[in-house]
Amino acid sequence: MNQLATTAIVLTRTNYGEADRIVTVLTPDHGKLRLMAKGVRRVKSKLAGGIELFSVSHITFIKGRGDISTLVSSRLERYYGTIVQDIDRVQLGYDLIKLLNKTIEDEAEKEYFDLLEQAFLALDDAANSDELVRMWFMAQLLRLGGHTPNLQTDSFGEKLDPHASYEFDFDAMAFVQHDQGQLTADHIKFMRLIFSGNPPRILRQVNGSEQLVQYCWPLVHRMFADTLS
Repeated sequence: MNQLATTAIVLTRTNYGEADRIVTVLTPDHGKLRLMAKGVRRVKSKLAGGIELFSVSHITFIKGRGDISTLVSSRLERYYGTIVQDIDRVQLGYDLIKLLNKTIEDEAEKEYFDLLEQAFLALDDAANSDELVRMWFMAQLLRLGGHTPNLQTDSFGEKLDPHASYEFDFDAMAFVQHDQGQLTADHIKFMRLIFSGNPPRILRQVNGSEQLVQYCWPLVHRMFADTLS
């Protein structure tokens, strides 16, 4: 039987039988795979080290006739160990993995694999706040899913005025000018940076980023809830 090789990130792990485990992984070239890792829960298993959470591994597998293939070998390539030193960071990591796993199809494009790897890198950096990483991640899922908001014109098609104040129209996925609006040019610029795919390490360098996150997070969360939840 032909063995296939790829890079993988673990999404879920489920114990099976006395010593086996069914592992769902995300790959850049095969989308999501469900793999049977035989004997992986035994102390001397050579597979265990390569299917850790919050890591990127090189794996080989044999394609199964059904939904589950067989994991043949695994080798850890990168482990984001700083994440597991903070329980809140670990929980956020779990949440992001679940969000992505729920959002994507089995034939997920490489961009989703890259996104999850970038998320691990962001979580591994203590300088990135949890709020920033969560908001950024949801925004990227929206962007990759084709749900980027209109950040160039208002809900009437008029170019956004840098001197005006705005509210956000979730039905139109665009800003609408309002005299009492709390969203300004700074918020719009920050949203543009977020949805352009800039990583958290770039976003946090924006002047006043902490306050901007507090204003923009409810917008991104509502967009996500309306379109991808």
